[in-house]
Amino acid sequence: MSVTDLPALQPGFADAVFEGQASFRALLDAMSYPGRIQALGVALNPPTPLDPAMAALALTVLDFDTPVWLDPLAAATTDWLRFHAGSPVVTDPGRAQFALIADAANMPPLDAFAIGEDQYPDRSATLFIQVSALGSGQRTRWTGPGINGAIEVWIDGLPAAFWQQFQLNAELFPLGVDVVFVSGRDIVGLPRSIRVEV
Repeated sequence: MSVTDLPALQPGFADAVFEGQASFRALLDAMSYPGRIQALGVALNPPTPLDPAMAALALTVLDFDTPVWLDPLAAATTDWLRFHAGSPVVTDPGRAQFALIADAANMPPLDAFAIGEDQYPDRSATLFIQVSALGSGQRTRWTGPGINGAIEVWIDGLPAAFWQQFQLNAELFPLGVDVVFVSGRDIVGLPRSIRVEV
């Protein structure tokens, strides 16, 4: 990216502090109350192919110290992410703290990402996965911390093998990856501690 390319970059948050805090609060709520749809009330017009919620999460959690992996579709936004977040982009998903997956149907298997270490389970990856829809699609039943009993969750646009992979991921707890599903301006958190029945 050269200086002459800067005008072509779309803006980030209009109010970085307020919108960043609001997005972080929504992310915390999504991970604290798995399966509940959380709306990100930010006025963000990100570059294609990122949904507004995906871009808002990226601007909220990425910085110079957080390596991110981008799937081939999301890689089109590399310059925008580097300019607004400064995050190093890695080519090996196993080295990423965060992953932006804009093409869920062709995503790598979950075990390609860092699951943490026995003494440092927090050294795992969080995956932001953009899906077709939240609240419709395949029905699943979730149980675990943050859920009163059980909750039914519908998500559309995931590859057929995803839920089996996540069930194996949950068996690794406290290791494993965390997932945040994104669609439009909404998100749903799926921590590694959650058990999913399909």
